[in-house]
Amino acid sequence: MENIKEKIDELRKTLRYHSDRYYLDDAPEIEDYEYDMMMRELKALEEAHPEFDDPDSPTKRVGGRADNSFESVAHTVRMESLQDAFSKQEIFDFDKRVNETVGKTAYVVEPKIDGLSVSLEYVNGVFSRGSTRGDGDVGEDVSGNLRVIRNIPMKLTKPIPFIEVRGEVYMPKKSFNRVVDRQLINGEKPFKNPRNAAAGSLRQKDSIVTASRGLDIFVFNVQQIEGYELSSHKQSLDFLKELGFNTIPFYNRVNSIEEAFNCVEQIGEQRGELEFDIDGAVIKVDDFSEREQLGSTAKFPKWAVAFKYPPEEKQTELIDIEIAVGRTGVLTPTAVLNPVHLAGTTVSRATLHNQDFINEKGVNIGDVVTVRKAGDIIPEVLCVSEKRAEGNFVFPDTCPSCGEAVFREEGEAAIRCINPECPAQLLRNLIHFCSRDAMDIEGLGPSIIETFVDNGLISKTSDIYHLDKNEIAKLEGFKETSANNIINSVEKSKENDLGKLIFALGIRHIGAKAAKLLADEFKSMDAVMRASVDDILNIEGFGKIMAEAVVEFFSGESAHQLVSELEAAGVNMNSKTVIKDNRFEGMTFVLTGTLEKYKRSEASKIIESFGGKTSSSVSKKTSYVLSGEASGSKLDKANALGVAVIGEAEFEEMIK
Repeated sequence: MENIKEKIDELRKTLRYHSDRYYLDDAPEIEDYEYDMMMRELKALEEAHPEFDDPDSPTKRVGGRADNSFESVAHTVRMESLQDAFSKQEIFDFDKRVNETVGKTAYVVEPKIDGLSVSLEYVNGVFSRGSTRGDGDVGEDVSGNLRVIRNIPMKLTKPIPFIEVRGEVYMPKKSFNRVVDRQLINGEKPFKNPRNAAAGSLRQKDSIVTASRGLDIFVFNVQQIEGYELSSHKQSLDFLKELGFNTIPFYNRVNSIEEAFNCVEQIGEQRGELEFDIDGAVIKVDDFSEREQLGSTAKFPKWAVAFKYPPEEKQTELIDIEIAVGRTGVLTPTAVLNPVHLAGTTVSRATLHNQDFINEKGVNIGDVVTVRKAGDIIPEVLCVSEKRAEGNFVFPDTCPSCGEAVFREEGEAAIRCINPECPAQLLRNLIHFCSRDAMDIEGLGPSIIETFVDNGLISKTSDIYHLDKNEIAKLEGFKETSANNIINSVEKSKENDLGKLIFALGIRHIGAKAAKLLADEFKSMDAVMRASVDDILNIEGFGKIMAEAVVEFFSGESAHQLVSELEAAGVNMNSKTVIKDNRFEGMTFVLTGTLEKYKRSEASKIIESFGGKTSSSVSKKTSYVLSGEASGSKLDKANALGVAVIGEAEFEEMIK
């Protein structure tokens, strides 16, 4: 009995962990199917052993807890979860339970969109508030971000006194691919799947970011309504269409459970061809009065069931492994497969992640492998089903794009090329080089850089300083004025401080602050390039990993070549920091909130000109926290640690 209790506790702990990863962090670590199977196992154990009941068990929760990043919203009508089914027999068992209560009935079958469930409220036909599901009872107010989703009407076609509807915010596959491409260009960790991307986008603090992500919505339920009477689900969906909502696609009303399951199978056959992600199909009792008779359990309604499609797996031969260099320098292996039909599409390539994954699975060219689509989107190799080749595939020692040696840092799974001029990384490196915290070349944003690369105006970083305004003006969409502005901005960047140039080079682990510290310590690019690990470790705030990254970067011939070309083009190679006096020597300031007379960057320069340093985080070593309007957690931490907090007036007294 003790073993059963331990098993239940372990399942609850594991499910809570993965629920938080899914609902709060938008970063799931396991597939939905694996989560569903654990949930099912826990439910069976709890039913068999009621003596171990726990009211806070994951089986009794609707979804995730509400994130405290947004204002809470208490749902008047509970946003319930759905009972899952994984076989035809379970669907027929559901029908039997329904028939025992209300007799033979009609059903509506619709796809189950894999996104983030939201509530939309309208007063007199005008959008008033939108919120996430949260735990079903309390969600988050995300009205501002919902307003930027084009398919959410701000005004309905009829001035209904009040209506609350439920829908699923999702990211179309095209939008998902575009967002992931941009994340890779920017060196960011890409979203795992469209659901993860939709949830992360809807929780953005800046609605402009949300608007840029291309989110969409399908509305599938009327939660409550005043001024109109609706008697069935099919009628309500048709009515929602009339009001201007983008309703759930291809919903069908059927008269038997056999017809309903046929619809479920048809939806399953189409799912690989859809422009949006689904994780199942839903069967709902159509008649609202019958729904009232059936009622709900503590977690889900008894009048609906969600059939979850199991991940489809196939076996095929692995005929080659290709190594691609990503825009962040990471070498990524891709399995080239004998084509196999999987989840609605033909799959001939699948991700192998990294060398550790290959070693763990024992993969080599010639083996027969089992493949599936993670989240029905990304093909991946699950395991070797028949070992035909000896040993495991091993990564090359040199970059397949530029031929330079590749590196793997301790504690990292990724093997990467750090050559700043590697052709495979060119676009990402150029975007970083021109960005605001780096060389700050106004007018050279990501899309324009991409245009210049595509048209052969830039093939390496130093080409930026040899751009010709006449060649730019010839490109479609450019005129002489815009070409002149770009050239002027490029010329202006030559005078930047050395710290901005060091950051622009894109050295691993070296942010803008660390780059500035290097410039201030060594004064010239030549001295930075000659510095040893021990020399760099003498700088306060530098650890071994950062110091080794700098030395490793400048150990390559390509880095020296790039610096030489930039110097020949007239780019400044020396620190411009002027120390007025050393009144702040040995002091560290943290800036928080909005200052009235200074931008944060201006205040930082003043502190540095008096020999002080600035930091982004508060610790016991912090000398002062300079606090402005709307200061947040940094001020709270300073008070908790007993760090001195000063305002703008006190700061001005200190710098007189």
